[in-house]
Amino acid sequence: MSFFTKSLNALTAGVFAAKSTAEPLVEGAEMPAVSQKNQDDQSVNLAVSAASGYVMVYFYPKSDTPGCTKQACSLRDSFAILTEKGVKVFGVSMDSVKAQKAFKDKFKLPFELLADADGTVVTAFGVPKIMGFAKRQAFLFKDGKLVWRDLAASTSQQAADVLEHLAGKS
Repeated sequence: MSFFTKSLNALTAGVFAAKSTAEPLVEGAEMPAVSQKNQDDQSVNLAVSAASGYVMVYFYPKSDTPGCTKQACSLRDSFAILTEKGVKVFGVSMDSVKAQKAFKDKFKLPFELLADADGTVVTAFGVPKIMGFAKRQAFLFKDGKLVWRDLAASTSQQAADVLEHLAGKS
């Protein structure tokens, strides 16, 4: 095996194995005190947003890709029901502010998208990163405490999963 082949194999293995090592938040955990820019380049402090009521923070790998679009549109299409139940929604990916703005506008998403290009929010939540993309996960907080999490979040069923959890809490 040539030096080039060995180097390429080592590099490839490292890229595919690279992910965040923090553990995901557990139920009862407090909302991480992190801030990040939204699609309008305005800073959003998640701990302040989650101080009272329900806040859902969902993570997706890349804006305007098929699975991520299904997940976002699932939440968009059920947004009125989620809002009636008092849920504020934040989507998070490691995309730029510009990419988040384009995604929000293209699909008429009624909730904020956080541009976590440096991985601050991803790391604070313990969301795995694979090849520079956040894994699809979702977290629901009530009054600043984690009450539900989905570490293998659905694409087209994301809203239904959250609403099912909320129905069990009524």
